[in-house]
Amino acid sequence: MKKIITISREYGSGGRTIGQEVAKILKFAFYDKEIIDVSAKDSGLSPDFIEKTEQSLSSGWLYSLLLGSSYAATGTAGVPAGAQNPILPLADQVFNAQRKAIINLAKQGPCVIVGRCSDYILKHCTEINPEDVFNVFIYAPLEDKIKRAIEQKKIKEEDAKRTVTQIDKRRANHYNTFTETIWGDRKNYDLLINSSLLGLEETSKFIAEVAKK
Repeated sequence: MKKIITISREYGSGGRTIGQEVAKILKFAFYDKEIIDVSAKDSGLSPDFIEKTEQSLSSGWLYSLLLGSSYAATGTAGVPAGAQNPILPLADQVFNAQRKAIINLAKQGPCVIVGRCSDYILKHCTEINPEDVFNVFIYAPLEDKIKRAIEQKKIKEEDAKRTVTQIDKRRANHYNTFTETIWGDRKNYDLLINSSLLGLEETSKFIAEVAKK
């Protein structure tokens, strides 16, 4: 049985809801926004700052950090209170804080982790056995994602379409920049699934059953 499940997802595909349900079925811990709080506590950066910055593009320095290097805290002149290293771009500092948080949370026991390049991070760290990790990518037809965005955000169809497109583009840019691989590429995941085929509830059950086997 897989002990760590990462959920990457297109916006509006229901990926977060599916991740929550999978965690409930398997009685695993569930981490999404919680990663922001842990990152903030460990880095000294504010949760609001991390949330606003977490999907910003960086200078490209981070890929070397992903491979396991780290840096010591230094002065904070000219950067937000708690920033770890004024030499690194802030987006890199945020990503490194989240990388450490994801690894530490995964080490605590069985869990489902949503987004934040967790599939790539756990694949490239020595603290986690790669055999314990099950990487899932959830997608859906554009019309279904727009419909879900309308329902959740209470916005007009044209605004929903723009929102879905922009957020997916931002997630892809973020992933492609920090991991140097392609967001949604089948080579990066164990399972890719269209959540509209079975619906969110049945998709959750399916993922949980595959993880058990």
